[in-house]
Amino acid sequence: MNIAVFDSGLGGLTVVQALQKVLKGANLYYLADTKNAPYGEKTPKQILEYSLKITEYFLSTYKIEVLILACNTATSFAIETLRKIYPKLIIMGTEPALKPALRQSKTGKIGVLATPATLKGKKYESLVQTLSQNISVTFFPQACHGLVQEIEKGHIYSENTKNMLEKWLLPMQKNHVDTIVLGCTHYPLIEHIIMNIMGKDIFIIDSSDAIAKHLMHILETKKSHKNEGKLRIYIERTGKMNTRLLKRILGDDIDMQGIIIL
Repeated sequence: MNIAVFDSGLGGLTVVQALQKVLKGANLYYLADTKNAPYGEKTPKQILEYSLKITEYFLSTYKIEVLILACNTATSFAIETLRKIYPKLIIMGTEPALKPALRQSKTGKIGVLATPATLKGKKYESLVQTLSQNISVTFFPQACHGLVQEIEKGHIYSENTKNMLEKWLLPMQKNHVDTIVLGCTHYPLIEHIIMNIMGKDIFIIDSSDAIAKHLMHILETKKSHKNEGKLRIYIERTGKMNTRLLKRILGDDIDMQGIIIL
């Protein structure tokens, strides 16, 4: 079983980390498109172009059976086209976990931290509109300009990262938000900082575990996958990558190689 996951950088490794806990007997190929990161500040046309090239690379190189877009932005602007072009390939996406947040929230006041592109995407807008129709809920979206770049550099504990988060979270504190959705797969890497700023009573939700659970269901029902044996993880990148952060997320025995996608 060959499964591929991609993101614009390190963020999608939080999805790989969740898969590590439950998946066995498969080859898992992860591509960090660091050359073009961050996707969240690119145009829809660029994001679709990157996603198409990466998908074709995975299919031609590894004959993958499942593709996971571990990027909210790529999901918003590319997944529908990819599914039309590759109807036989199982393609899974990532979107802000608004539904789980709605079930979790006691006040109906939910903060959403995401990239600018994700918040402008039709998927997010449609989801908010649907969820707001019959339920009293208020979403407080915040576009986090520059946060992905700080995380990619490994500046998780920097004063700059903390100051950015404090500024973005202040309106949520004033409005008594009790649940925050991490709308980018990079953001779980700074979850502890958000928790420190917001306080211990805040609920923080991301999509990684839900993606892993959904994948396992698909493999069992559609692929008759026997979940036993070793999980082999292969990491590739198109540009520079923070190896220290990589090993912190997945462990010390993970290697990676650089590739060129024309």
